[in-house]
Amino acid sequence: MKENEFKFTIPLNPATKKNSQQIITRGRHPRLIQSARYRKYADDCGYFINFPYKAIEYPVNIKAQYYRQTRHRVDLSNLNAALHDILVRYGVIKDDCCSIVISSDGSRVYYDKENPRTEIHITPSEETPDF
Repeated sequence: MKENEFKFTIPLNPATKKNSQQIITRGRHPRLIQSARYRKYADDCGYFINFPYKAIEYPVNIKAQYYRQTRHRVDLSNLNAALHDILVRYGVIKDDCCSIVISSDGSRVYYDKENPRTEIHITPSEETPDF
């Protein structure tokens, strides 16, 4: 592994933010919140993400290989969005904007009933954002 490359695994069944969102009402204003399953998944990810460095602020590619416990249909873009938000939450990347996460090349979804997980490989990008 090269300098500024990071690999780690989250040994949990990957979840998305966009399924089963809930609407709650506080006062007169309804509010959209994430499902209980996603909130638990995001909380549990913290046990497996131990990033001892300063949050990444330079352009990177985040390759994620999602091994799901079921063959249910899922959108890769929704899995990536959830993962990127979790990486921001736990201080791996400073932000998930397009000037830091400039690609997710190589990301795929697989089936593994016995060992669901997300394998993450973060590499510096040789491209520079145009804006």
